[in-house]
Amino acid sequence: MQDKHTDAPPSTPDTESLLRRLAGPSVNKAGLAKDQTEINRIIAEVSKGSKFYENEKRKDKDLTERIEQILKIRDESIRGVDLRKVEESVDKLIAQLEAKRDLSQVIVHVDMDAFFASVEVLHDPSLASKPFAVGGGVVSTASYEARKFGVRSGMATFVAKKLCPELICLRSHFEWYNEMSNKVMAIFKRYDPTMCAAGCDEGYLNITRYCEDHSLSPEECVSQMRRTVHEETNLTVSAGIAPNKMLAKICSDKNKPNGQFKMQFDSGEIKAFMRELSIRKVPGVGRVHERLLDSVGVKTCGDVFEQRAVLFLMDKYFGLEFLLQAHLGIGSNIVQPGQREERKSIGAERTFNALSDTARIYSKLEEVAAELESDMVESGWTGKTVTLKYKLDTFQVFTRAKSFDRWISTKKEDLFAIGQELLKPELPLTLRLIGLRVTKLKDLKAEAESKARGIKRFFEAASSSTSPRKKRRVADMPQDDDENEPPTLSQDGFAVTMPGYDDDAEGDPLAHTESLDAEADAEDSSVHAQSTSVKPKSSSTPPFLIPPEEKASSSKASHPPRASPAKHNAPADDLEPPLLECPICGRMLDTDNQGLNEHIDFCLSKQAIKEAQTASLNLKPSSSGESSGQTKKTASRKPQARSKAKPDSSGHGEGLLRYRNKG
Repeated sequence: MQDKHTDAPPSTPDTESLLRRLAGPSVNKAGLAKDQTEINRIIAEVSKGSKFYENEKRKDKDLTERIEQILKIRDESIRGVDLRKVEESVDKLIAQLEAKRDLSQVIVHVDMDAFFASVEVLHDPSLASKPFAVGGGVVSTASYEARKFGVRSGMATFVAKKLCPELICLRSHFEWYNEMSNKVMAIFKRYDPTMCAAGCDEGYLNITRYCEDHSLSPEECVSQMRRTVHEETNLTVSAGIAPNKMLAKICSDKNKPNGQFKMQFDSGEIKAFMRELSIRKVPGVGRVHERLLDSVGVKTCGDVFEQRAVLFLMDKYFGLEFLLQAHLGIGSNIVQPGQREERKSIGAERTFNALSDTARIYSKLEEVAAELESDMVESGWTGKTVTLKYKLDTFQVFTRAKSFDRWISTKKEDLFAIGQELLKPELPLTLRLIGLRVTKLKDLKAEAESKARGIKRFFEAASSSTSPRKKRRVADMPQDDDENEPPTLSQDGFAVTMPGYDDDAEGDPLAHTESLDAEADAEDSSVHAQSTSVKPKSSSTPPFLIPPEEKASSSKASHPPRASPAKHNAPADDLEPPLLECPICGRMLDTDNQGLNEHIDFCLSKQAIKEAQTASLNLKPSSSGESSGQTKKTASRKPQARSKAKPDSSGHGEGLLRYRNKG
């Protein structure tokens, strides 16, 4: 294999990585100019000197340092290793994954075109063909005409106006978006009643049965569906047709806006398509993942195969299984709406221009508490842990949490009191966001149904409940340790995420308050976490599409302003449904029995290959070898522990000694 070693670039205000970072996470939006060099330069110039700029500069420096450490670990991992033998082993794993390919289902990803902007045009046709954006201080959606100038979601409106002086900025009308979202989703459900909504304006459908029942080809069916949406709502939708959800989502972006693209249902065609695809186009790969992978020579899905030996030895940092799936173009094809029991949290947060007055901050917190009360009562949830989230005017994000040995009240006064208790020790602060989230949930609707059904329901619940031993094991797991965050698998056992990095999840919008105009200063925007209808992630979002739950008492920034209040542990009896443990690698998995079985099959094949490789190398036993063996035994229990801390050179390269050359 030809080594493609790269060195970590220095982090300075002029580095390409910082310019791309300042451009925000939405650089791949449809309709944007292909060459964004000049656009990124303007964004950097406008942002320079702001708190946002300094925060992004800090994050870019931190990531550069992380990459430097990962490259050192890579160099240590491959020293003395027969990479050809590692490649042979990975090739066997690829064959195992290839055997899981299923081309029998027709999956469609539908995505409304510039949804908020398109709805605004319905109410004001004069906006058609004009560059405009929806949002106050921050752009929620930009029309395709505005995107030609580089305007995109998550961008501060004053930056957008710098890029496009003629830009028209509109306030959001969520009631309009909610109404149209319901109409569009109702049309989609005619083609698949069990479709999975992935937000207010997109979703997944399995149209296999519909096509068979109506003697339609997939292209005809999707064309008919898109035509129906346009006729009944005057909105346009783009679609991707493929054998699985990952490919369908990639395909839906190919012919935007108002188009569709069908992937050939052929293994060879799919692999050829993926070979040249940018790794950033793969769902689940964000801008931080992109830069980390680029540092080890992975820019396209085809590069995954070229660098398979290094990725195998550094599985902990990159997630080999996920990347091999991307290389092959395989993924889950199970489509069904999210279930209530899959919900992990309920919350609300509010973004505003920087506030330092304590009374006004408490007023915002009270608004959030009222909003959360309404959502909890309406949807029927309570919980035992309350997490306060706040973002400083420097764009650093912190969380503080408190757990109770009782179910908390859903009254806004009580929620506000808890939030105030968590916030008070941190004051004085200057904030631009505040939110509350409730976790360790209890389903009040299910409880009411249980009481109504009586003793039969009681015995059904008892027969399927978790054993005390399992509850103790889950309770003993460190809940706030990022390294123990379980990998997410689909129901049919496919990896759907890379090792997580908070920087991607946070996705700070390109916005700061120094230069916002008076109109933007007056506007607040509220955001609801995992709620219904028009909100970014609907309650019908499946578990693998929901961002990881915020860790209680954790901080996304490296140094919290003050010590946080003590966090009390909840008793094991009221924990969330337990994770499933893989008996081979020891990982705790967020999946069901079918997904667990698929993962075990993969682990068994992986383990067998490693053992066979070890035997073939005929490593001589020695005192040092025994010590190494003990190390390997420990590492083999959790070969893919997710670490969000800076990488440590110790404990790297699970399976590394199996490939060392003699001498």
